[in-house]
Amino acid sequence: MSINNKKTFSLESIVRPNILALKPYRCARDDYSSGILLDANENSFGMVLPKSDDKLFKANGETLTLEIEELNRYPDPNHVKIKERLVEFRKVPNIDYFFLGVGSDECIDLIIRIFCIPGKDKILITPPTYGMYSVCANINDVNIIKVKLDVEDGKFQLKTDEMLKVIKEQKDIKIIFLCSPGNPTGTTLSHESIKIILEDENYNGVVVIDEAYIDFVEEEKNKNGSLVEWVTEYPNLIIMQTLSKSFGLAGVRLGISIANPSIIQLMNNTKAPYNINALTSQVAYTALSQQNILNMKTIKQQIRSEHNKLISSIKKISGIGKILGGNDANFILVQILDKDDQNIVSNDRAFRIYKELAENHGIVVRYRGNEFGCEGCLRITVGTPKENEILLKNLSELLEGDKKI
Repeated sequence: MSINNKKTFSLESIVRPNILALKPYRCARDDYSSGILLDANENSFGMVLPKSDDKLFKANGETLTLEIEELNRYPDPNHVKIKERLVEFRKVPNIDYFFLGVGSDECIDLIIRIFCIPGKDKILITPPTYGMYSVCANINDVNIIKVKLDVEDGKFQLKTDEMLKVIKEQKDIKIIFLCSPGNPTGTTLSHESIKIILEDENYNGVVVIDEAYIDFVEEEKNKNGSLVEWVTEYPNLIIMQTLSKSFGLAGVRLGISIANPSIIQLMNNTKAPYNINALTSQVAYTALSQQNILNMKTIKQQIRSEHNKLISSIKKISGIGKILGGNDANFILVQILDKDDQNIVSNDRAFRIYKELAENHGIVVRYRGNEFGCEGCLRITVGTPKENEILLKNLSELLEGDKKI
């Protein structure tokens, strides 16, 4: 898709004045990080944990060295080495385009705090979508405008005409949060629709695209993959990514924002001094090696294979309705049909199935029937072959067997 962005965007006009004027805290490691370090009031005698020589383990073929003896020292606040690997991986010009947060949730919260004046400004979301956009807005006393997705036949796409109308009427909208692939929809948004919003002359705010599941998109089949390359063309675009999903590192809590360096500088100015801990930093750096990126892609293909098998098998169970959305993530969104009338979906039965699986069968899925466009739906993560086999067996028994509920 060709980009011919002629829109004028003024970052300074939409940032909170106190954030623009903020003089960021300068921590000790911003100045010096080697030598005899007597500047940060760290414990020079070391940590209370026993020291051990056993600090090596294999990380999918690459040795990961955890420098646990150095945990008495504050970590690098800038994480240049991680960002250098991200530059190579995501093909972004340089490290100035990257911000690292404690999961994407810190990125969401920071973006709201930077751009939205509490009690005055607004964000726009497109339900059904990720719940933390609203939670962070509520914490920061920021109003929420909702323009629902087009959910007809599980389409889950932007209603751009309605969004443009709302943007024109609501001048205090500072942030638009878009999730692609969506959660819980599992559907990528069309690039053309996003482009329309980005280039709207009536909108002087930022567009945040949450790409947490982007690595699961089959780009050879789906042209609506990552928009990272657009950050050099659109100064009002922020891309969020994570190591939690495709890299399988949800436990280290590393979120990534990619945007124009002017926005990234504001995020760095506003964050806590040492937001990313040393252990997370070491694991993330190793995960982003060329070998482990190849390992990630191999695992992604295994997940995709199980994803296709799961859809094929679950469709055969009586009581299962449609599989909604584009299936561009590592989960499926499946309808549960009414016990007595297989022509309608049932929130009540979906919730009972969800509770029964969790409490009596040790299988935890997510009930999503309370989300717009997801009536009677369960969101099911693609598990291992064995986990999927157990899930299908129990679902079959609960929906069509002697234990039918």
